[in-house]
Amino acid sequence: QVQLVESGGGLAQAGGSLSLSCAASGRTLSSYVMGWFRQAPGKEREIVATISWTSGSTWYADSVKGRFTISRDKAKRTVFLQMNSLKPEDTAAYYCAMRTTSVYNYWGQGTQVTVSS
Repeated sequence: QVQLVESGGGLAQAGGSLSLSCAASGRTLSSYVMGWFRQAPGKEREIVATISWTSGSTWYADSVKGRFTISRDKAKRTVFLQMNSLKPEDTAAYYCAMRTTSVYNYWGQGTQVTVSS
């Protein structure tokens, strides 16, 4: 089993920045993808960014491209999401997840990000 624990988040003003971290523990895997998702009240969960643990290649949703940066620290088994130029529409619960198969099969507990206008 794998455990994912998010930290960071909180309250920021529009135009500000926040940083999220997600630490993985438990079973050690060699190849997987880490992703950040978010879900706002009344809306469906959406994928925000992904990173390949092996190659480091990244992908971003159009809504965050150029503002958010996903990165990883392989030694610490931690993935980060740096969020800059925040907008009120970025307000959501943010989740990190790990995909070891064809689906994201491990999830963190989530952390709240609130952006005030």
